[in-house]
Amino acid sequence: MRIEQKNNRNQPQINNNIRVSKVRAIDSDGSQLGILETRDAVRMAEEKDLDLVMVSDKADPPVCKIMDYGKYKYEQGKKEKEAKKKQHNAEVKEVKMRYKIEEHDYQVRINQAKRFFEDGDKVKATITFRGRESQHTNLAEELLKRMAQDLEDVAEVQQAPKREGRSMMMLLSPKTKK
Repeated sequence: MRIEQKNNRNQPQINNNIRVSKVRAIDSDGSQLGILETRDAVRMAEEKDLDLVMVSDKADPPVCKIMDYGKYKYEQGKKEKEAKKKQHNAEVKEVKMRYKIEEHDYQVRINQAKRFFEDGDKVKATITFRGRESQHTNLAEELLKRMAQDLEDVAEVQQAPKREGRSMMMLLSPKTKK
């Protein structure tokens, strides 16, 4: 097959780019070939129309395997894509309310926050003040603490209630599942 490669740090060394004198060679079927001169191992790979790929450079001598490098690269790409699919990036969702919120509306915000936590997202609870309402920051702080207490089975406080201009906010993150 004879693939020549440009030097790239995150790709394994192949064929004549392997710069060590001896390697521990593994055949394409997985059987050990023993410790060989690198040029002999490359020649064996060429005879089978395959490539010699350095699998582990940490070992002494480095471990190389005879394989189809194009197929190996394709499989690695598939594995990376699959791993990326399984990742979830946590977003910060916001739940807004006023400190004079009615009980039913408060319960709606609690249920909304629970839904966000189930999706693995963080929640920013914000209470806004209008006009002279900013005098009642203690009531807003009590409401945020009550919210944290009501959600303590599914969430933990990441940032305690703090005032920012005409609002007060608190950041909650979902509890890690054990």
